Amino acid sequence: MKMQSASPSWLPPNAAAHGFAMDHLMRWNLAVLGLCFLIAHALLFILLLRRSKSSTGSPVPRSWMVQVVPIVLFAAIYLTMAITAERLWASKRFEGAAPQSMQVEVTGRQFQWYFRYPGTDATFGRLDPSLIQPANGNPLGINPADEHGKDDIVASELVLPVGREVDLTLRAQDVIHGLFIPAMRLKQNAVPGQLLHVHFTPVAEGTYPIVCSQVCGLGHARMQARLRVIGAGEFKAWLASKEAAR
Repeated sequence: MKMQSASPSWLPPNAAAHGFAMDHLMRWNLAVLGLCFLIAHALLFILLLRRSKSSTGSPVPRSWMVQVVPIVLFAAIYLTMAITAERLWASKRFEGAAPQSMQVEVTGRQFQWYFRYPGTDATFGRLDPSLIQPANGNPLGINPADEHGKDDIVASELVLPVGREVDLTLRAQDVIHGLFIPAMRLKQNAVPGQLLHVHFTPVAEGTYPIVCSQVCGLGHARMQARLRVIGAGEFKAWLASKEAAR
């Protein structure tokens, strides 16, 4: 499946199902704000001309409609934009993903992203912070005594099958990191001590950058990874290769 929205040239190509609505909302917001900007400055210009032409030198009388109506209209526009954006964001952040969605765990650590898949048993193994040893191949602290963790797959890139919803669980080991995938129209913080969820459905195959949107230290600019969206068959082969390499 290869499908992308007609995104504006100043935005990265959209590759997520919810990106169509998000791009439409952004274009609508910019159009409305641009129109408001032009109207406000036109009114200011007209009022200045009227004042300069006043023969008495006294201010032009102000009608309550001139003051109240614009404020009410601006407030209505703002509330409409805020409610629309909140509903769109809530559908990805606060509403739960479908039960059949794919589960992937994302962990941020200065200055690296780690992506964990639950393996064939579809259950993540327990984590123990005292066991975190990146140099020894255990960057997340997976407990070797937990049977569920023995088939877990940890990768430095996020690989997903196209057309399937994914539910990301976000963790942070040290400071706040920001998972930002522009092509998926997705940005969510990873906070130490908290488990945060966000879900989306990739709809276009390709390779997309992943960056950190929070200044997390001197190596912040190096905290980058990539997302590869591939076909279902290719994804199964990738998982099999990772399981064989364990």
